[in-house]
Amino acid sequence: MAQYVPAMEWSDRALVARQFIFDFWAEHGRGPNLRQAHEGTGLSRRDLVQAYKELQTGIVMVVDQDSPNCDILKIPPYSAFPSQVEMYVDDRFHSFIGCAHEAVAVSNMPSWLGKEVRLESYCACCLAPITFWSQSFTITKMVPDQPLVHCATPVWDWVHDDMKSMCDNVNLVIDLDHAAEYERQIGRRGIVFTMQQVRDYVEPAIGVRGWDYHWPSQSMNPERIVDRLKTVGVDVSPWGL
Repeated sequence: MAQYVPAMEWSDRALVARQFIFDFWAEHGRGPNLRQAHEGTGLSRRDLVQAYKELQTGIVMVVDQDSPNCDILKIPPYSAFPSQVEMYVDDRFHSFIGCAHEAVAVSNMPSWLGKEVRLESYCACCLAPITFWSQSFTITKMVPDQPLVHCATPVWDWVHDDMKSMCDNVNLVIDLDHAAEYERQIGRRGIVFTMQQVRDYVEPAIGVRGWDYHWPSQSMNPERIVDRLKTVGVDVSPWGL
């Protein structure tokens, strides 16, 4: 269970592995396999696998711990599999992005600062395209012009073992009507963010993740997250709050 995990002191191998994976992904548009990670860091197989497990506990990445190769599934903002958001840099596909929240944040990663990136997604209800452009953590254009972000699972279910389910449940919708129709399709209620509320919500991590070599581990504390959501003006009454 990854909720309420106390802050961790990163091992040297975890710091080295994390930095290498982020840099490799930015350069290649995908994560490294174990051989590439070994050649890039000098870490052994066992040290890499243990570093990955440590980073998953600290809510930095998602790996398949049952795989002998400890496959990397996510290291937000990036996703190793076809997610609901694609990022284009200089009009070329770069990588899949973990979720709609990460899509708003990704342009402030060190590799993309100053570049305008294009994020292509779709409405979770009807699959109609939703596209926006972002530069240095500022959205410059949106089509349609006021999409929303829907979160279909309450914070108490965001991180049980890892963050994958949380990311999978954060999607773009065209408007409130489409959000309501999506909820009917999946049979559960959710909360809705404006794009500005998403920006306000993720801002504390911006300028830290990817920038500070020692940026700290995260802990999923549902009550603290609820307070944060209320602070940025998100209506959490659909969760009975």
